[in-house]
Amino acid sequence: QDTITCLAAIAWKKNSLSLEKVQVEPPKAGEVRIKMTSTGICASDDHAIKGIISLKYPFIPGHEGAGIVESIGEGVSSVKPGDKVLTLAVPQCRECSACLHPKGNFCEKQDVIPSSGLMLDGTSRFTCKGEKIYHSFRTSTFTEYTVVPEISVAKIDAAAPMDKICIISCEVATGYGAAVHSTKVTPGSTCVVFGLGGIGSAIVMGCKDSGASRIIGVDINEEKFPRARALGVTDCLNPSNLKKPVQEVVKEMTGTGVDFAFEAIGLTETMVAAWESCNLSHGICIITGVSSPNLKFSLSAQTVFTGRTLKGACLGDYKTRDCFPQLVTAYLQNKINIDPLITHQLPFDQLHKAFKVYHAGKA
Repeated sequence: QDTITCLAAIAWKKNSLSLEKVQVEPPKAGEVRIKMTSTGICASDDHAIKGIISLKYPFIPGHEGAGIVESIGEGVSSVKPGDKVLTLAVPQCRECSACLHPKGNFCEKQDVIPSSGLMLDGTSRFTCKGEKIYHSFRTSTFTEYTVVPEISVAKIDAAAPMDKICIISCEVATGYGAAVHSTKVTPGSTCVVFGLGGIGSAIVMGCKDSGASRIIGVDINEEKFPRARALGVTDCLNPSNLKKPVQEVVKEMTGTGVDFAFEAIGLTETMVAAWESCNLSHGICIITGVSSPNLKFSLSAQTVFTGRTLKGACLGDYKTRDCFPQLVTAYLQNKINIDPLITHQLPFDQLHKAFKVYHAGKA
């Protein structure tokens, strides 16, 4: 096995991203080298490049990826060269307290909070111009080749169309999974979704597929409303156009507050608004947005005891290696349709254009 030189995107410092020739070392024991075929752009990647989520610079961003195994390190048994795989921003080691718990999925071997930017042995597999380049979430999908731990790889159906199913490794699992798996939205229920980007759109689809009778979508970009309605949103609200706080408007619209509120932005004020939109007695508020570190939010202490639930959900609470292949199969069997979540497809060397489309709110 040799070192491979290929094209990758490197964030050298805050708000910078450049395409460079990088060297990708062979996989060590327990690792897998993947030829990436497709990757999504997730807001978390953008937050990392901007320094909102703290990663070590310089690093190769990206975590929502699909590829083909190029080579494997010693001891790897779950995948072989030629297998189609998804990269997993949260691994499944199957040994830690989270993995062994029936409901937990935030594996203790994750590298999201805090992030070391290194493989499990404390070293990097990337170099550029003689300098060590850090990994992001031990996935780094904005590169033609990447190296990840075996526990961060899920083998998927050989029939999977790679340019579509890459979004299952984050957007679909996080959004759709928050509705259908983490919270199990009930038929006839009322929902509100804060943020109608990729994750929010996937949440909307999950709420609709679960039989929700009313889905209120909240976003400051009204260009997102027509697509949101097509996906199942019944009412659209732009908080900047309202005369009162959005949570008060949601309560007036529903009479009692919603059964399920989802936050898909990562801002403390929208987390509080989602909580306050819930029915006092049985409402469930789910936070899927990732915020910058050290931020705190406060809730009215007196109204916490009334029975509402505040819950975080990472990747839909799915055990990643066990469940992501099942999501891919469900897509292939037309049980879930993720196609509407993909608005643009660009070649890798046009990554900057892809970010422009994303920043313009067109995606």
